Amino acid sequence: MNILAVNWLDIDNPQAGGAEIHFFELFERLAERGHRVRLLASGWEGCNERATVRGIDVHRVGRRHSFALRARRSFRGLLRADPPDIVIEDINKLPLYLTTLCHTPFCAIVPHLFGATAFREASWPAATVVWLAERPIPWVYRRAGFHAISESTRDDLVARGVPWDHIRVIHPGVAPVTSAPPPVPASPAAPPFFLFVGRLKRYKGVDVALRALVIARREIPKLTLRIAGSGDDLDRLKGLARQWDIEEAVRFLGYVPEEEKVALFRGAVANVFASPKEGWGMTIVEAAACGTPSIASDSPGLRDSVRHGETGFLVPHGDAGTLAGRMIALVRDEGLRARLGRGAAAFASSLTWDGAADRTEQHLEDIIRG
Repeated sequence: MNILAVNWLDIDNPQAGGAEIHFFELFERLAERGHRVRLLASGWEGCNERATVRGIDVHRVGRRHSFALRARRSFRGLLRADPPDIVIEDINKLPLYLTTLCHTPFCAIVPHLFGATAFREASWPAATVVWLAERPIPWVYRRAGFHAISESTRDDLVARGVPWDHIRVIHPGVAPVTSAPPPVPASPAAPPFFLFVGRLKRYKGVDVALRALVIARREIPKLTLRIAGSGDDLDRLKGLARQWDIEEAVRFLGYVPEEEKVALFRGAVANVFASPKEGWGMTIVEAAACGTPSIASDSPGLRDSVRHGETGFLVPHGDAGTLAGRMIALVRDEGLRARLGRGAAAFASSLTWDGAADRTEQHLEDIIRG
């Protein structure tokens, strides 16, 4: 196949995140299988306008905030220069409505749509733009096939008006580096800690985990929380830790390299993720691959990556008391923790990037055939 893809960022962009990891894990494998893959993405100061990244021919135009204005013109140029067999638009920020520029077979990859959750993170003018931009997706992309990364994303698309049979759910894989045996039990004397890994954004719900820690420490005073990641919510979270008198119990680690992240997952009692909406829980399955259970909000995306009572627990979103109760139970019941860890590891072993690439390749071929 000759594949032309569009994503706001590529994996080498300093602002790259989960959407870019997902795209490159899939399409570098397709490139290795002999498919031609071109990617149109935004650039950054000092970047090369063209580069080969993991076997993918990357064309960079504009910057993150000007990409929407420049991408459509550049897309037309790439379309004319070498007409592809299929076009892919990864809709993980604002949709670019590229179906209006071509009649080529088309696949829209959708990690998740923001909907009303945009108002929890962005200013109301910016959130309104996002909310309005998503509204026409069912009509503008009516001839496209949809690649949804979870059942929750599929259900959201259907609720918005996308036909069920236009959507294929393909779960992401988990990076082989984290596909490790269950962790060695910590020393009984070691203070138990819970872990959050991810971007520090207001909508991620890290403040809910902090509130839960306050409550749980009333029962287990030595309990701590480690937070790995960076983002614009860092100062607010540090302020909350001071305000709630848990500053000494919370460690803000910043960015951690892969080996350190794996060690943290292995050592944690559980991974905690209290977001109101995700496409999937990438760090949940990374923790699972290390034999570590998760406690997460019973919210879209997270309820697809946590099997309640089998790989971890789901709690009502925003309910710090219930979250604290689950944290206390896992610390006190080693057997429960071990059982959930084994279940998590078994679940993660079923999720491979090679398998996800196989299903993506088949989906694209099915779209081309019509």
